[in-house]
Amino acid sequence: MRPIHLTNAGGRDATVQYGNLPTEPSPPLGVPGKRVHFQRYLAATESGLHEALAAQLGEDYYQALVDGDPEVDLERVGRRIGNTQLVYLTSGGEVIYSAPQVLEVVYAPDGSERERRTPADALANTNVEEPVRYTGRLFTRAEVVRRFVFRRTVQLVHSDGLTFDYLFDMARELDAKDSVVLLGTGPKGALPLVFQTNGTPYRAFLEGRVRDDSYQLLMHLSNMELKLPEGAGS
Repeated sequence: MRPIHLTNAGGRDATVQYGNLPTEPSPPLGVPGKRVHFQRYLAATESGLHEALAAQLGEDYYQALVDGDPEVDLERVGRRIGNTQLVYLTSGGEVIYSAPQVLEVVYAPDGSERERRTPADALANTNVEEPVRYTGRLFTRAEVVRRFVFRRTVQLVHSDGLTFDYLFDMARELDAKDSVVLLGTGPKGALPLVFQTNGTPYRAFLEGRVRDDSYQLLMHLSNMELKLPEGAGS
C-alpha cells in the first residue's frame, strides 16, 4: 500500500492508502501435474549475424545458407544462458561505459520535428503538501467508459475509523449519483497525477460503490481520450 493525499467534495483533506486490486491467479501452463521450467538458450553468436556474414561471404550469401550453415557456431549455439547483464551500445556497436546524454525530441502532429530539449524531471505529486483535488467535475459511468481508455485501476482503502468514514462518505455520494469524479493536482486541480518521479501522468476518475456498511472506492487512471476524427459524424 502507498499513501495518497487528497480532498473530498467539501475540501477536507486526508492521507489514505491505495493499492492494486486483487487478481485471480493465472492458469497454470504445461502438462497437468508437472511444473514448467523456463530456460533461455543461445540462438546465435556475433559471427552468425548479418554484418559478419556479409563481410565474409558478400551481401548475396543466401546460397551459402542453403548449401551449409555458416551462421551456426556448433560449439556455442544451443548452450544454456544463465544470468545476464544489460549493456548499452553506440550506433557503431561499441560498449558505452558512461551514461549517455538523453535528448527529448518533440514531434508535431504531422510527424515533423518541432524541437529538441533536455528532459526535465517530472516529480511525483500524489503525496505532497498540496493534495490531489476533488474537482467536482462529474461524468456518468456510461459516459466515461466511452470517452477514456483506462490503463490501470487502484483501490483507495482506509487505515482507521476516521479514514473509513471519510472514504465511505465519498463512495456513497458518488454511488448515489451513478457518476465518477475527475481528480487533479495543482492549486486548481487542473494537472494530471504523477505517482512516481518521471512516471506516466494520468487523469484520475474516482468511482464509488456501496453495499450496506461496506464500500469500494476505485481510482481509474487514463492517459488517453477517445475522440472522433475531424469531419466525422457524432
